[in-house]
Amino acid sequence: MREKLRSFLEDARVINAIMAVIIFNAVLLGMETSPAIMARFGTLIYALDIACLSVFVAELLAKIVAYRGRFFRDGWNIFDFVIVATSLVPAAQGFTALRALRILRVLRLLSTAPRLRRVVEGFISALPGMGSVFLLMALIFYIGAVIATKLFAGTFPEWFGTLARSGYSLFQIMTLESWSMGIVRPVMEIYPLAWLFFIPFIMVTTFAVVNLLVGLIVNSMQDAHHEEENAETGAYRDDMTARLEGIEQKLAALLAQRDVE
Repeated sequence: MREKLRSFLEDARVINAIMAVIIFNAVLLGMETSPAIMARFGTLIYALDIACLSVFVAELLAKIVAYRGRFFRDGWNIFDFVIVATSLVPAAQGFTALRALRILRVLRLLSTAPRLRRVVEGFISALPGMGSVFLLMALIFYIGAVIATKLFAGTFPEWFGTLARSGYSLFQIMTLESWSMGIVRPVMEIYPLAWLFFIPFIMVTTFAVVNLLVGLIVNSMQDAHHEEENAETGAYRDDMTARLEGIEQKLAALLAQRDVE
């Protein structure tokens, strides 16, 4: 019974149907933000939303029955379980904000779509290396914020009056959001040599450290893709080896039978 249920849940048509329900439910949750739509079709939308949630709950229960203890050994199953459990939280008694998290059901696409799952797994595998880069970034920002506060706090207290304000202004500069006309050029009108501080800061953070993060993520995704290809190649090789061994055994049996005759 459990084998049949497992085969049913792992069938491509069932997986695609679940993905279609997830996308349909995401559209419904978006429609709930429109007062005009809710005024006309609110009852129908709520009914369809409950139907979608029922499908998700039924799927999870079926997986728990089919896999039993193994269900909670898979991180993606736990991910799905938490999202669906959050959707079941009642809207009353101060839980309205949690009910807004129903939109997280869309994230279930990550667990049902292999390509999206590969991207997430690559990102997660890059986190240890990203931690080192973030630490480097924090050190650079701290040093830059101290220098900027010491140099520009007296003239531009709104941007560099405190360490926190300097850090936020430097973050805006790193993202290149109105950095020149909005901050740097006004500062250079008072301090003409301020570019000696801002230009190296942009070169180091925007063009060096941020690209380190991108490189780490890309490498992790490539490694995950190669591992998946190697696993598929190994499975194909094992299957072909088993088939060849079966053919050899049949040929040996036929030869032995002919010799007996």
